[in-house]
Amino acid sequence: MLNPKVRIFVYILLGFLVLWDTLLSVLCFCYPDYWFETFHGARYVDPQALLKRTGAVWAAFTLLQLIAFIRWEKAAWWLVLIAGVRFTELFSDWVYIWMAQSMTPFGKFGLFIAPPSNLIFGIFLIWVYKKLMKARDC
Repeated sequence: MLNPKVRIFVYILLGFLVLWDTLLSVLCFCYPDYWFETFHGARYVDPQALLKRTGAVWAAFTLLQLIAFIRWEKAAWWLVLIAGVRFTELFSDWVYIWMAQSMTPFGKFGLFIAPPSNLIFGIFLIWVYKKLMKARDC
């Protein structure tokens, strides 16, 4: 049996991740000028559309996390899948900070805290999954 507070927190975390990745993907697709100004203090120039590619990745994250939000209590493996989704972003943001020609303080801060946050989110979701599996074995 899962502690009710942990159960509620899983819903809060998954809901937050759905909203967050929706926001990120909408910004990339619909407001790329705002993204570049906020994160780089620069004009939007992206001839290879890498920002929109990243937005598509975050849209996929959104979809998977929404499914997990709906299904995790009946199919707990969704929690591990979402942990894997979060782990895919462990290095990309720090590489982004390091490689970008310009970065605003806001951009640096947001990108700096994202990898440890994703690590914590992923570990938590795996921990919940393991607790659920252990409870089912008893």
